[in-house]
Amino acid sequence: MSVGWLGRLTALCLLATAPWLSAATTKKRKPRWVHYPAVRVGAKARAAAVDRISSALAAVPAHPIERSGVLVPFFELLYRKTLGESQTLHILHFGDSHTAADAWTGRLRASLQQRFGDGGAGFSFPGRPFKGYRRFDVQAGGASQRWEAEGLRTGAGDGLFGLGGISISTDRKDQSVFVEADCEYLEVFYLQQPGGGGIALYEDGQPAREVSTAGELGPGHLTHQTSAGVHRFELRTLDRAPVRLFGWVTEKGQGVTYESMGINGAEAVLILRWNEAMLASYIERRNPALIVLAYGTNEAGDSQWNLENYREMFGTLLERLRRASPVASILVLGPPDRLIRSQGRWAPMDKLDTIVAAQKEACRKNGCAYWDMRARMGGKGSMRDWVYAELAQPDYVHFTTAGYRRLADALFQDIIQEFQVFIKYRTAPPEQVTNGETSQDR
Repeated sequence: MSVGWLGRLTALCLLATAPWLSAATTKKRKPRWVHYPAVRVGAKARAAAVDRISSALAAVPAHPIERSGVLVPFFELLYRKTLGESQTLHILHFGDSHTAADAWTGRLRASLQQRFGDGGAGFSFPGRPFKGYRRFDVQAGGASQRWEAEGLRTGAGDGLFGLGGISISTDRKDQSVFVEADCEYLEVFYLQQPGGGGIALYEDGQPAREVSTAGELGPGHLTHQTSAGVHRFELRTLDRAPVRLFGWVTEKGQGVTYESMGINGAEAVLILRWNEAMLASYIERRNPALIVLAYGTNEAGDSQWNLENYREMFGTLLERLRRASPVASILVLGPPDRLIRSQGRWAPMDKLDTIVAAQKEACRKNGCAYWDMRARMGGKGSMRDWVYAELAQPDYVHFTTAGYRRLADALFQDIIQEFQVFIKYRTAPPEQVTNGETSQDR
């Protein structure tokens, strides 16, 4: 690890005094588990809700993604995939519980991989670091119970959480964790640290290699090549010494990976609590073509945020990701609609107006694309229709699996629409292009 990395690690401590972190991220809130009864509506009301949703999703805007031009580098790489280029294209998606359940991102992943090739799972968290986390493209877990998860929704700890804001640690011998995936390449992200313990890698039940995690403090990685196909990999600790794991990378030789990293209850500011140098190191290693951010639902229920400080925080986050990966395109997915119980009635959450406006302004200033999910699903108050249509949960916050898939299909459709516009300009003869328009447009 270089001196520069250590310097950046030390500088992270200054974040504790940043105005956008002082209140919104240090205040610990106990989760409240509320049971919401099923919403009962008549067949006629349900049918009307379904029709309104279908109409909203069918009404595709001419430009469904704001500032889609900033996605040109990403679209160029997609275009090259259609020409047979074999390089794997990586997409990193950070988000909250909408992302963690993987119903939404899993559908989007499948659609992209069906069109542009299956590059494998890419990065995924180790084991099951929290209830509700899942990835449909890998099976993972731990055969032992002595792993302790850190980071999560509060970001509590030293900030050394790797790529996705979560780590699992143990200082016990014979503690194991596994992943099963279709791949031909494996990588393990871990913390290299003074006095770090040894780990043994097993492939399909057979010993593959051993490595020590001891060394100067910094990001560590173990790489392993294998044959194409489904494999089960297991890591086992070898001694009574600290071992901290950040996750697995399982991928194939070509295609697209869509690497979703969602944390229940997370707000965008959480990423600013992760060590910047370590995060940048792993982002650089993944070399993403596209970085996706999907936050806002939890911020809308957080009284600490207003338009100005949220816009400042979100802009700082975008700047940090831009420094970590200058060549990657950045796409922000706005939060879906949300209702709140007030005086015995479900009403639209007005705070979402502030969050969406702040995100859009930060994206405009930092050259990032924006997809307004709330507008796309029908606008303010539309969550009621999604609940009535049984496409959203009775908490008026989360969706059903069917609902998440409808949203994923809409986003995929919008991405492809913008991609087709790019192809039209990309393949048009130079003499037909004038002032940014082809002759077909005039």
